[in-house]
Amino acid sequence: MSALRQVVLDTETTGLYVHDGHRIVEIGCVEIVNRRLSGRTLHQYLNPERDVEARAQEIHGLSRERLESEPRFADVADRILAFVADAEVVIHNAPFDLGFLDSELARAGRGPFRDACAGVLDTLAFARELHPGKRNSLDMLCERYGVSNAHRKLHGALLDAELLADVYLAMTRGQESLEMIAAQPAGAGDAPGASGGWPPARQLRITASPDELAAHERLLSEIEREAREPSVWRTPDGSK
Repeated sequence: MSALRQVVLDTETTGLYVHDGHRIVEIGCVEIVNRRLSGRTLHQYLNPERDVEARAQEIHGLSRERLESEPRFADVADRILAFVADAEVVIHNAPFDLGFLDSELARAGRGPFRDACAGVLDTLAFARELHPGKRNSLDMLCERYGVSNAHRKLHGALLDAELLADVYLAMTRGQESLEMIAAQPAGAGDAPGASGGWPPARQLRITASPDELAAHERLLSEIEREAREPSVWRTPDGSK
């Protein structure tokens, strides 16, 4: 069974609007393999070759002067594309980052970012499906899923990618068993045993860690607060 590889990605920019000529000043990537942080990261500051808007500088703390000695995006494009190759890329508010990535790649004579990876998952769109009508910024999701961001004083691409990786894993917790079933080869378990009988189905037991149990309890409490009634998952027979 091939490993499930994902890359959580975030960027910081000189301003909000790519059509005004704004550029990427920082990119951060965190690798997840089979729903576990692998420890591999990519982090790069970039020379945007233009001024940084005051509001953007307040958010990430990066000035044009600070970035003048950093490489241009075109100089490190191969390294970035190699890191995301064959991976599903996880981004919060993907259209924003993709717009800037595609613009930078076009300047470097490359094709769209989606052509370089296996796909893109937008966690903002996913969070809106899970929590309709709620605020779903990264900060709010950190609070909702118990991911500490107390150490974040300024936005940073690698730091935000690390926070988003923890949030994404918390948001999708419980999918591990579904992925294992989906990845099972067709017909597995259907062949008769040597004695002519059918072998017993293999059972896999997955035990939740204390942190996972605590996150589960927080999620149930959030559901109960929104529904204003007890959660069916906390009743012995599943009834209210």
